Amino acid sequence: MDKKSKRVGIMGGTFNPVHIGHLLIAEQSYREYELDQVIFMPAGHPPHKQDQEIVSNHDRLAMLRLAVEGVPYFRVSDYEINKHGLSYTYETLEYLTGIAPDTRFYFIMGADSVKDLTHWCRPERILELAHILAAVRGDTDMEMLNREAELLRCTYQAKISLLGAPELDISSRELRDRVKNHASIRFMVPEKVNFYIHFHHLYEKSNTPPQADGAWK
Repeated sequence: MDKKSKRVGIMGGTFNPVHIGHLLIAEQSYREYELDQVIFMPAGHPPHKQDQEIVSNHDRLAMLRLAVEGVPYFRVSDYEINKHGLSYTYETLEYLTGIAPDTRFYFIMGADSVKDLTHWCRPERILELAHILAAVRGDTDMEMLNREAELLRCTYQAKISLLGAPELDISSRELRDRVKNHASIRFMVPEKVNFYIHFHHLYEKSNTPPQADGAWK
């Protein structure tokens, strides 16, 4: 692979909360595509999740920072968190490209998001600025994925590659429900994140205040 320019993965989402699945996919991206680093980019005001209960920006950032602590090639960006208005992926990529024009960006998303990409804001700009890494799982409809990916390649000259994702059936929604129902989430999130959630009583009630395009639930 060409190593002349820096190679940076971007992993967007609400991370409400971050879990082991997020970290394993980021690790797989880092190793499989020889990235220099992976940036976790939590969305501040995701336009597609306006009706979802999301804990505070402060808490989501704190949990992410605890989750990546000690991993030198993982870092957390608060760019979208601090940005006014809704969080759109194309704007984030324009910002990153502007401050690091010699960097090649890889946007990491679940394979099921590939088919929805044309409905994101300015998909042509996203595909111009980033190489898509689509995380494939055992239940992925490969025929449909290949068809959608080829359509994007033909329509937008998109760069889309497949990423072997770990077989973990974990979602942030499930974790929120488990906490609300007093079930354990140990080993599903990093231990420090588990402690943070319980210490701050996150997700224990259904009336947490709401706070992009995003690739992860």
